[in-house]
Amino acid sequence: MEGLPAQVEVPSYFLCPISMEIMRDPVTLSSGITYDRESIERWVFTDGHGECPMTKQQLGAADREPTPNHTLRRLIQGWCAVHAVERFPTPRAPIDAARVETIVDAARRGHDLLVASLRELADIVAESDCNRRCVESTPGAVAFLVSVVKKHAADDTPKPLESQEDQMFGSVVDPPKASSPEDVALSILYSLRLSEGSWKRVLERGDNFLDTMASVLRRPSYLSRTHGIQLLKAAVSEMPPAQLTSASAELVEGVVSVVTDKLSGKAVKIALQVLCRLCLWGRNRVKAVEAGAVGALVELLLDECCGGSKRASELAIVVMDHLCGCAEGRLELVAHPAGLAVMARAVTRVSAAGTESAVRALHAVARHSATPTVLQEMLAVGVVGRLLFLVQTGAAGDRPRERAREMLKMHARVWRGSPCFTPQLNAPYPS
Repeated sequence: MEGLPAQVEVPSYFLCPISMEIMRDPVTLSSGITYDRESIERWVFTDGHGECPMTKQQLGAADREPTPNHTLRRLIQGWCAVHAVERFPTPRAPIDAARVETIVDAARRGHDLLVASLRELADIVAESDCNRRCVESTPGAVAFLVSVVKKHAADDTPKPLESQEDQMFGSVVDPPKASSPEDVALSILYSLRLSEGSWKRVLERGDNFLDTMASVLRRPSYLSRTHGIQLLKAAVSEMPPAQLTSASAELVEGVVSVVTDKLSGKAVKIALQVLCRLCLWGRNRVKAVEAGAVGALVELLLDECCGGSKRASELAIVVMDHLCGCAEGRLELVAHPAGLAVMARAVTRVSAAGTESAVRALHAVARHSATPTVLQEMLAVGVVGRLLFLVQTGAAGDRPRERAREMLKMHARVWRGSPCFTPQLNAPYPS
């Protein structure tokens, strides 16, 4: 092991059964097995396992918090001293709810204390998963963080854009020192990785969390928008359809702006996932179209298939499929100079799921928006050729193949004269 003198054998009970490294902070589960805290907390809380790795004993909610094994830690430190091994520093005790409540109370007393208290909370959350869970479970802590975001996000006073260095190096758990209170509060909320129960309480408070996120997504701060779209994704996954169908035009516009501005590859993919969820309903589709979503998606797909990300390309095509479910979306697609061309390319160049969504979108255009000009463009940009390929090979499955066949039959009179239609292919599509 690194840092150990040659020929020194480490006692087996000093090694974590998961990492097989000397335990820095040994803790014991209710199963009686001792692990290094970082390894077992990652196993239980990050990876989501519900059993002891060694015994496979199921762990109840009350059994998942390990107990510090002070005796073994002292033995390890003593052994390190005897064998001239650098001793591990004594771990700091996990934070408790009383301390979190004290920090939150101090933050409520004024702006000067607010910033300092939020930074202290950010440091606490960043220190360990145990602290993160403590802050989340402390009554009123999450609600306070949401209230800070709501209060400051509603302030439309212009603020200077972050420096390029802050945009590149600021992280969700270590925001730049110049960050505003809502930036720090947003970073803490994201770092908490709120559970389903916590999100339910946030969304039931009546603070209109969606409107708060709409304000966040309109601000000039890169970090605020990045944190906002990440939190919005978590929120919409917990929302019932009744809440999602009433999403405001400002919220949809904010999500689309993340795609348009290409904040980062990760942020764009998250925004596309949010749009996939929001655009399941017609009213949200129209709002997205009015916010410029069709043009943003076409530009994204033109950008070398979303910067080389197949997942982003697939999500963009799925969103486009949803938008073509309304007349406004189809009109914007056929009006864009590259709209039909990128959808033609998507038919055979992304994935099976992407092909199905692309064919479904083109089917909606062919069925409801097929003017003579549109049909000629579909022929010119390769849509017809890709449809014939699907019919001949069936490479993407039965449903896309049947939709392709239906489109070809639907407009056979217009497309029959194309070189794509060989004498053999003309026969199945009578006038």
